[in-house]
Amino acid sequence: MTAAPADLEGRYRAGDRRALARAVTLAEAGLPGARPVLRAARARAGHAVVLGVTGSPGSGKSTLVAALIAALRARGQRVAVLAVDPSSPYSGGAILGDRIRMLRHHADAGVFVRSLASRGALGGLSARTMQVLALLEGAGPVAAGFDWVILETVGVGQSEVDVAAACDHTLLVLTPAGGDGVQAFKAGIMEIADVIAVNKSDLPGADRTVRELLAAQGLGAHDAHSWLAPVRKTVAEREEGVDAVIAAIEAHRAWLGEAGLRRRREARAEFEVRSLVQERLLKRSREVSHDLYARVAAGDLDAEAAADELLGRA
Repeated sequence: MTAAPADLEGRYRAGDRRALARAVTLAEAGLPGARPVLRAARARAGHAVVLGVTGSPGSGKSTLVAALIAALRARGQRVAVLAVDPSSPYSGGAILGDRIRMLRHHADAGVFVRSLASRGALGGLSARTMQVLALLEGAGPVAAGFDWVILETVGVGQSEVDVAAACDHTLLVLTPAGGDGVQAFKAGIMEIADVIAVNKSDLPGADRTVRELLAAQGLGAHDAHSWLAPVRKTVAEREEGVDAVIAAIEAHRAWLGEAGLRRRREARAEFEVRSLVQERLLKRSREVSHDLYARVAAGDLDAEAAADELLGRA
C-alpha cells in the first residue's frame, strides 16, 4: 500500500465506493499514495453537511446516528459515517462496534460507514480523522456525492472538544441518568454544542435534564446574535425525535450562513495542519535517543532545553 493505483483518483472522482474505501485506508495509514486523492477531494468539498456527534459513553450516540441515517435516507439524501472507536492501550486493537450497530444499512448504496481506531489519540478523534473526513466530503461527482457526513467520536467525556474543530455542526448527546445535564455544564462540553439531544428520554428524569440544560445556558453571556443550542428529546431506539434534531441542525446551518460556514471551515483547516505538525513532532520525539530523556531525569539537562533540542532536530 505504498502507492495508490494510477486509476484510483479517477475512480474516486467517479464515485466508486471501493476506490473511496481504498483511499481511506491509505489516508489512515498516512501513506503518500493518498495525497493525489486528497487534493482531488479538497477541490470538491463544501457541499456536504459535516456533523460531529459527541457525548458520554452509553448515551446512545451510535443508535442515534443509525436513526439519523434512516431519517435522512427516507428523504433521499446520501450519508457517510466515520465512527472513531477506542483502541486498547494494551493490544492496540479496537472493537469497531459502531459498524455492528449500523448493519441494517450495509446493503444501502446511499450509505457508507467506516470505523477508525483512535490509536490512543486524545480529544475523541483519530490522528488521521481530518484526512478521512475530507475524502468523504469530496467523494464522487458533486451531484452524486454525500449530502451528510457524520463523525461519531470515541465517547471519552471531557476531552471530546476536538470534534467542534473538525465539523460544521456539533450534536451533543446526553441522557437523563447520572445528572448528565449538570456534568455537561461542569465539563465545559456544552460550549461546543450547536444542538443538544437528550436521548433515552423515555427514562425518568428527562424533563428535569432538559430544564437543567436550559438553565445552564442562561448562565452564560449571550446577546441578541448568540446561538443557543436547541435541546431536543429523543428515543433513538424507536427513532423518536430524530426529525426535530435534523431540523435543529439545519436551522443552525441557516443561522451560520455562508460567511459563518467559511469561518468554520478555515478553522478546520487550521486544526488539521496543527494536528499534523503535532503528530510529526510526537513521532520525532519517540525516535530520539533515550539519552536525551535520561539526561533530563538525571538533572543534567532541563526539560525546556531538551524540548529546544528536539525541535531543532525536527
